[in-house]
Amino acid sequence: ERKKKERERERERKMAEEGGQGVKIGEVKNSVAVQRVAAHSHVKGLGLSPDGTAEEAGGGLVGQIKAREAAGLVVDLIRSKKMAGKAVLLAGPPATGKTAIALAVSQELGRKVPFCPIVGSEIYSSEVKKTEVLTGALRRSIGIRLKEIKEVYEGEVVELTPEETENPFGGYGKTISKVLLTLRTAKGSKQLRLDPSIYESIQKEKIRAGDVVYIEANSGAVKRVGRYDQYATEADLEAEEYVPLPKGDVHKRKEVVQDVTLHDIDMANAQPQGGSDIMSMMGNLIRTRRTEITEKLRLEINKIVNKYIEDGIAELIPGVLFIDEVHMLDQESFTYLARAVESTLAPIIVLATNRGIARVRGTDVASPHGIPVDLLDRLLIIRTLPYTITEMKQIINIRAAVEKTLLDDGALVKLAEIGDSTSLRFAIQLMTPARITAAAKGRESIAVDDVEEVETLFYDAKKSAKVLQEQGEKYLA
Repeated sequence: ERKKKERERERERKMAEEGGQGVKIGEVKNSVAVQRVAAHSHVKGLGLSPDGTAEEAGGGLVGQIKAREAAGLVVDLIRSKKMAGKAVLLAGPPATGKTAIALAVSQELGRKVPFCPIVGSEIYSSEVKKTEVLTGALRRSIGIRLKEIKEVYEGEVVELTPEETENPFGGYGKTISKVLLTLRTAKGSKQLRLDPSIYESIQKEKIRAGDVVYIEANSGAVKRVGRYDQYATEADLEAEEYVPLPKGDVHKRKEVVQDVTLHDIDMANAQPQGGSDIMSMMGNLIRTRRTEITEKLRLEINKIVNKYIEDGIAELIPGVLFIDEVHMLDQESFTYLARAVESTLAPIIVLATNRGIARVRGTDVASPHGIPVDLLDRLLIIRTLPYTITEMKQIINIRAAVEKTLLDDGALVKLAEIGDSTSLRFAIQLMTPARITAAAKGRESIAVDDVEEVETLFYDAKKSAKVLQEQGEKYLA
């Protein structure tokens, strides 16, 4: 009996070992959204108090009190629509927060106000003229809010039945003569008889019973809003978007608000409606991707938009065009920009430059900030100042929090000293290599040794220029 029990225990042990080798148990990891950290991810606004005064640190910005307060006044003028046709210049040394202030202005204005950022060198293209690129950017910065009352049918699809008839042209195939669609809302249901052409849109949207749909009465446009939430399951991951059952009647009048820009309207009207013949198809193949929009078309669109505004159908929303490194523009572009500032349909133009007395591109004339004097006369200039070492500490702390990096007090002081002697950008760029160095040594927090080690590995601009001066003969001229 004892030997029998031992054999049974041995057999159970072997079965357990074999089972352990065959079955793999893994831990399910939670899916956490990973967001890319950009250079200005920490900027959330201008950091102003209700009375318009700037806090020492707020909205992701530190210091630059006067510049932020001036930008706050610009935001108020834009909101009151009294800033249209005016321009602002952010001028200051490199790494003093000019781009950050411009992005903070866009955050303060919100998503409904168009904000179009470009760099001065973007206007130089082999496909279109410089003035065409600038015009497109200007019109992309002017928003139009269209309000329209539409008759719509909205509800859950209860029944969808296409009715077929014999093909009038003969043959064995059948054609769809009409489509019977029954929609249901919380108030009642209604059966609709639809045109056969709408059935193609229904098939493209892959609409079936249980879906909530939206059909425009005038155009026949069909949109699938989502799946009725009664059909929702308890699965963690769903491909469907579930929506509640619409309230009210199936047939209703609805105000539809759509935000577009003048550039969107230009592009929609500039697209050629080519035919199906071989010449039209060949023309579409050889046409370049970027085409210039004629001034005649823009004038016609301006007339229609002005009529819509007078009739109360549309509302004009002047946005912001931000041109960074504006000294990269040439004399022709500056002349065009000076005229555009004073036109009737003009956005608020915000320029930024880090140049002092510089030559205007395309000329031999030296001018403040590399901008012609006649355009400077039309600008409100906001000055940014270099950061103090205390402000640099605060900025590095904010960036460390955004990048989820732990810093010792000594490392923070060392990075601020490096930023003061070289540049703030260089100090912030050293954080990630220092974090990797600390992790290699088994530490979670960056210490002074890590910062000093990576400082010896990487050169800043000043150190590199000094090496070139001392060993210039070893480099190619």
